[in-house]
Amino acid sequence: MNDATPSRTWRKPPFIANPWLRWGLIVVALVYLSWAASTLPFDWARVSQGMERAARIFSGAFPPNFSRHDLLIKGFLESLQIAILATLLGLALSVPIAFMAARNIAIKPIYLIGRALIIITRSFHPVIVAILFVKAVGFGPVAGILTLTIYSIGFVAKMLAERIEEIDWGQVEALRASGTRYLTVLQFAVLPQIMPRQIGLSIYQLDSNLRASAVVGIVGAGGIGSTLMNAFGRYDYDFALAITLVIIAVILVSEAISGRIRRAIW
Repeated sequence: MNDATPSRTWRKPPFIANPWLRWGLIVVALVYLSWAASTLPFDWARVSQGMERAARIFSGAFPPNFSRHDLLIKGFLESLQIAILATLLGLALSVPIAFMAARNIAIKPIYLIGRALIIITRSFHPVIVAILFVKAVGFGPVAGILTLTIYSIGFVAKMLAERIEEIDWGQVEALRASGTRYLTVLQFAVLPQIMPRQIGLSIYQLDSNLRASAVVGIVGAGGIGSTLMNAFGRYDYDFALAITLVIIAVILVSEAISGRIRRAIW
């Protein structure tokens, strides 16, 4: 008697099990994309003119001009200062907000306030926030520092709050059972568990703020972005290309350094 059974191959189940619903959603998505593409006001004549202008810009950008390296270095150092100060301020504000926004250690009213602060800081793109601060405090690095501080809070506080909610609760209960005060419990039972994540988030946010400082500077918030925007305004496309290459090189170096540090921590 042959007890052999036919071989069966495992297949990953589809995300949507119902085939009618799955294909229906695909059809709806295709119909919507077709409708959206047909209703967008494409001006092909303007696109053609834009290609000519782009060719003129790129032809004027080569070779890159590094002769004004003093201005380039000054703009980059300002971006670095903005990124470091914004990261330090953002981290200083993110830690208490993260404790407020952790459901397992904060009472309901404090939790709602903490979550509201995180939602507000994450609701707007840094460029929009930079425009508001430029209007409020004027052009320069102060607007950039304030912008990236808000940007840092939105990311670091959210990630740190989620890490606090995942801690081992046994250490907290042990200290509470011995009559330890609330702040001491946070210091000796919660902080040691979240410290590796906090260090990793700090390094990542510094790297992210360095990139973002070049973007917010375009709207007048200081740093190398302002230097780049001024170069475009003067039609110095060769100097603008030099600035762009320096930005790319700095981001590559900072990404490599931060990546090595994060791997060493984890």
